Amino acid sequence: MDPNNTSYAVKLYVYDISKGMARQLSPLMLGKQLDGIWHTAIVVHGEEFFYGGDGITNCPPGGTSLGQPNSIIDLGTTEVTEEIFMEYLSSLGESTYRGNQYHLFEWNCNTFSNEVAQFLTGSKIPCHITDLPAEVLSTPFGQALRPLLDSINIAPQGGNTFNGHYGQR
Repeated sequence: MDPNNTSYAVKLYVYDISKGMARQLSPLMLGKQLDGIWHTAIVVHGEEFFYGGDGITNCPPGGTSLGQPNSIIDLGTTEVTEEIFMEYLSSLGESTYRGNQYHLFEWNCNTFSNEVAQFLTGSKIPCHITDLPAEVLSTPFGQALRPLLDSINIAPQGGNTFNGHYGQR
Protein backbone atom coordinates (compact mmCIF):
# COMPACT_ATOMS: atom_id res chain seq x y z
CA MET A 1 0.00 0.00 0.00
CA ASP A 2 1.24 3.50 -0.79
CA PRO A 3 2.46 5.01 2.52
CA ASN A 4 1.00 8.37 1.49
CA ASN A 5 -2.46 6.86 1.07
CA THR A 6 -4.41 7.26 4.29
CA SER A 7 -7.57 5.56 3.05
CA TYR A 8 -8.12 1.79 3.28
CA ALA A 9 -10.91 -0.25 1.67
CA VAL A 10 -13.36 -1.99 4.02
CA LYS A 11 -15.34 -5.01 2.78
CA LEU A 12 -17.97 -7.23 4.34
CA TYR A 13 -17.56 -10.90 3.44
CA VAL A 14 -20.90 -12.73 3.67
CA TYR A 15 -21.09 -16.53 3.89
CA ASP A 16 -24.16 -18.78 3.94
CA ILE A 17 -23.21 -21.37 6.55
CA SER A 18 -26.25 -23.44 5.53
CA LYS A 19 -24.76 -23.87 2.03
CA GLY A 20 -28.16 -23.22 0.43
CA MET A 21 -30.21 -25.38 2.80
CA ALA A 22 -31.87 -22.38 4.47
CA ARG A 23 -33.30 -21.27 1.13
CA GLN A 24 -34.67 -24.76 0.46
CA LEU A 25 -35.96 -25.70 3.91
CA SER A 26 -36.99 -22.42 5.55
CA PRO A 27 -40.42 -22.18 3.87
CA LEU A 28 -41.32 -25.64 5.20
CA MET A 29 -39.76 -25.25 8.63
CA LEU A 30 -40.33 -21.58 9.41
CA GLY A 31 -43.18 -20.65 7.11
CA LYS A 32 -41.04 -17.91 5.54
CA GLN A 33 -38.21 -17.73 3.05
CA LEU A 34 -34.68 -17.21 4.35
CA ASP A 35 -32.00 -16.69 1.74
CA GLY A 36 -29.26 -18.00 4.02
CA ILE A 37 -27.86 -18.30 7.52
CA TRP A 38 -25.28 -15.56 7.45
CA HIS A 39 -21.76 -15.52 8.84
CA THR A 40 -19.96 -12.24 8.21
CA ALA A 41 -16.42 -10.96 8.46
CA ILE A 42 -14.72 -7.60 7.95
CA VAL A 43 -11.86 -7.42 5.47
CA VAL A 44 -9.46 -4.52 5.93
CA HIS A 45 -5.69 -4.09 5.82
CA GLY A 46 -5.38 -7.28 3.75
CA GLU A 47 -6.91 -9.56 6.41
CA GLU A 48 -10.32 -11.04 7.21
CA PHE A 49 -11.52 -10.54 10.81
CA PHE A 50 -14.47 -12.36 12.39
CA TYR A 51 -15.92 -13.43 15.72
CA GLY A 52 -16.98 -16.89 16.78
CA GLY A 53 -16.79 -19.38 19.61
CA ASP A 54 -13.00 -19.03 19.65
CA GLY A 55 -13.13 -15.22 19.99
CA ILE A 56 -11.88 -12.71 17.42
CA THR A 57 -9.98 -14.42 14.64
CA ASN A 58 -8.13 -13.28 11.53
CA CYS A 59 -6.96 -15.00 8.36
CA PRO A 60 -6.23 -14.16 4.73
CA PRO A 61 -9.44 -13.10 2.92
CA GLY A 62 -11.49 -16.21 2.11
CA GLY A 63 -9.07 -18.33 4.16
CA THR A 64 -11.49 -20.04 6.55
CA SER A 65 -13.03 -23.48 6.22
CA LEU A 66 -16.08 -21.71 4.75
CA GLY A 67 -14.15 -21.10 1.52
CA GLN A 68 -15.01 -18.15 -0.68
CA PRO A 69 -17.81 -15.79 0.44
CA ASN A 70 -21.25 -15.88 -1.17
CA SER A 71 -21.02 -12.12 -1.58
CA ILE A 72 -18.69 -9.24 -0.87
CA ILE A 73 -20.19 -5.88 0.11
CA ASP A 74 -18.12 -2.72 -0.21
CA LEU A 75 -18.58 -0.80 3.04
CA GLY A 76 -16.45 2.15 1.95
CA THR A 77 -13.09 3.28 3.26
CA THR A 78 -11.45 4.07 6.56
CA GLU A 79 -8.56 6.22 7.70
CA VAL A 80 -7.96 3.96 10.71
CA THR A 81 -4.40 2.64 10.46
CA GLU A 82 -3.58 -1.03 10.87
CA GLU A 83 -1.84 -0.38 14.20
CA ILE A 84 -4.83 1.47 15.67
CA PHE A 85 -7.20 -1.17 14.30
CA MET A 86 -5.22 -4.02 15.86
CA GLU A 87 -5.20 -2.22 19.22
CA TYR A 88 -8.98 -1.75 18.90
CA LEU A 89 -9.47 -5.47 18.14
CA SER A 90 -7.24 -6.47 21.05
CA SER A 91 -9.36 -4.31 23.33
CA LEU A 92 -12.57 -5.87 22.00
CA GLY A 93 -11.09 -9.36 22.37
CA GLU A 94 -10.26 -8.72 26.02
CA SER A 95 -13.64 -7.22 26.87
CA THR A 96 -16.80 -7.69 24.83
CA TYR A 97 -15.85 -10.31 22.22
CA ARG A 98 -14.23 -13.16 24.15
CA GLY A 99 -15.03 -16.65 22.89
CA ASN A 100 -17.03 -17.54 25.99
CA GLN A 101 -19.40 -14.62 25.32
CA TYR A 102 -20.45 -15.89 21.88
CA HIS A 103 -24.19 -16.46 21.53
CA LEU A 104 -25.75 -17.52 18.25
CA PHE A 105 -28.73 -15.15 18.49
CA GLU A 106 -27.65 -12.16 20.56
CA TRP A 107 -23.84 -11.87 20.36
CA ASN A 108 -22.40 -13.33 17.18
CA CYS A 109 -20.23 -12.71 14.13
CA ASN A 110 -22.79 -10.30 12.69
CA THR A 111 -22.90 -8.26 15.91
CA PHE A 112 -19.10 -8.03 15.72
CA SER A 113 -19.05 -7.13 12.01
CA ASN A 114 -21.68 -4.44 12.58
CA GLU A 115 -19.73 -2.87 15.47
CA VAL A 116 -16.42 -2.99 13.60
CA ALA A 117 -17.99 -1.57 10.42
CA GLN A 118 -19.33 1.37 12.42
CA PHE A 119 -15.92 1.94 14.02
CA LEU A 120 -14.14 1.89 10.65
CA THR A 121 -16.67 3.59 8.35
CA GLY A 122 -19.48 5.03 10.46
CA SER A 123 -21.96 2.74 8.65
CA LYS A 124 -23.77 -0.43 9.70
CA ILE A 125 -23.89 -3.72 7.83
CA PRO A 126 -27.17 -4.55 6.00
CA CYS A 127 -30.13 -5.08 8.33
CA HIS A 128 -31.28 -8.25 6.53
CA ILE A 129 -28.18 -9.81 8.11
CA THR A 130 -28.45 -8.35 11.62
CA ASP A 131 -32.23 -8.93 11.78
CA LEU A 132 -32.03 -12.63 10.85
CA PRO A 133 -31.94 -14.04 14.42
CA ALA A 134 -35.09 -12.10 15.40
CA GLU A 135 -36.77 -13.24 12.18
CA VAL A 136 -36.05 -16.91 12.98
CA LEU A 137 -37.11 -16.56 16.62
CA SER A 138 -40.38 -14.91 15.58
CA THR A 139 -41.60 -18.26 14.24
CA PRO A 140 -43.03 -21.12 16.32
CA PHE A 141 -40.40 -23.51 14.92
CA GLY A 142 -37.62 -21.04 15.77
CA GLN A 143 -38.91 -20.83 19.35
CA ALA A 144 -39.12 -24.62 19.59
CA LEU A 145 -35.54 -24.97 18.35
CA ARG A 146 -34.13 -22.18 20.50
CA PRO A 147 -32.72 -24.42 23.27
CA LEU A 148 -30.80 -26.44 20.69
CA LEU A 149 -29.72 -23.39 18.69
CA ASP A 150 -28.57 -21.58 21.85
CA SER A 151 -25.97 -24.30 22.40
CA ILE A 152 -24.34 -23.85 18.98
CA ASN A 153 -20.96 -22.14 18.69
CA ILE A 154 -19.78 -21.18 15.22
CA ALA A 155 -16.01 -20.97 14.87
CA PRO A 156 -14.79 -21.32 11.28
CA GLN A 157 -11.35 -22.94 11.19
CA GLY A 158 -8.37 -21.44 9.45
CA GLY A 159 -7.33 -18.34 11.34
CA ASN A 160 -5.40 -16.85 14.23
CA THR A 161 -7.30 -15.98 17.42
CA PHE A 162 -6.57 -12.77 19.32
CA ASN A 163 -5.58 -13.73 22.87
CA GLY A 164 -4.47 -10.56 24.55
CA HIS A 165 -2.62 -7.44 23.59
CA TYR A 166 -1.69 -6.39 20.07
CA GLY A 167 1.15 -8.50 18.73
CA GLN A 168 0.53 -11.40 21.13
CA ARG A 169 -1.59 -13.70 18.99
